[in-house]
Amino acid sequence: MPRYAIFYSPRLGSPLNQAANLWLGRDVITGAMIERPSPIDGMKQSQFDDMVSSARRYGFHGTLKAPFELAEGHSINELEDALAAYCTHLTPFTMPQFKIGQLGRFFALLPSAPSQELNDLASALVRDFDAFRAPLNQADIARRNPDKLSASQRDNLLNWGYPHIFENFRFHMTLTDPVPQDLTHTFKTALNTHFSSCLNQAPSFSALSLFIEPERGAPFLVKRQFPIG
Repeated sequence: MPRYAIFYSPRLGSPLNQAANLWLGRDVITGAMIERPSPIDGMKQSQFDDMVSSARRYGFHGTLKAPFELAEGHSINELEDALAAYCTHLTPFTMPQFKIGQLGRFFALLPSAPSQELNDLASALVRDFDAFRAPLNQADIARRNPDKLSASQRDNLLNWGYPHIFENFRFHMTLTDPVPQDLTHTFKTALNTHFSSCLNQAPSFSALSLFIEPERGAPFLVKRQFPIG
C-alpha cells in the first residue's frame, strides 16, 4: 500500500536541491543513486552512505503533512487535483535563511529564525488534507513510542496521525542519520562546506511537493511538484 506526503522541497533543479541530492547520493525525482566520493575526508563512501541511509530513503524535504495511506473512498488523482487547486490560493513567501543545525544527534537544515507563515501553512495543511488520510493502525501508533511522547504529541498522533505538528512543529530538512558524538564536529564542518553556497540567501517557498512511498520501506520519490500562486 503506497503512502503519500506533502513536503516542502526546493524547486526541482535549484542549487539547493542539487546540493542535497549530491550529499545524500540519490536523486529524489528519478530515484537514481548518485555516485560521488565521501564528503567526509578519510571516511569511506560506504561508511558515509550508511550514516545518511534513512535521510537518503526519505529524500531531501521538510515535512508539512507526514506520510499517510489514502483513506477509503479517495484516490490519488483526487488528492493531486485538490492539492493543485489549493496551491492556486496560496501566496509565495520568503523563508528565513537556512543554517546547519542538530536535532538530537541528527544534522539538518534549520530556519535561522521563526517563520509564522511557514508554521501557519503547515498547520493548515495538516487540517485541510486530513480527510485524505487513512487512520493509523496499531502498529503505526506503536512505532511512534506513544509512552515517550508528551501529552500534546500523543494527542496529535492519535487525532492527526503525527505527533510533531501545531505547537510541536519544528521545520527541518534532515541530512544525516544519528551521528556519533566523536564525529559531530567533522560532520558540521563538512556540511557547512558542502552547502556554503546555498546558505547565503533566504529561500523562497514557492511550491508544495507531493511525495510517494510506493510500498513500506521503499525510497520516497517526488510524484509531483505544485507551484504556489
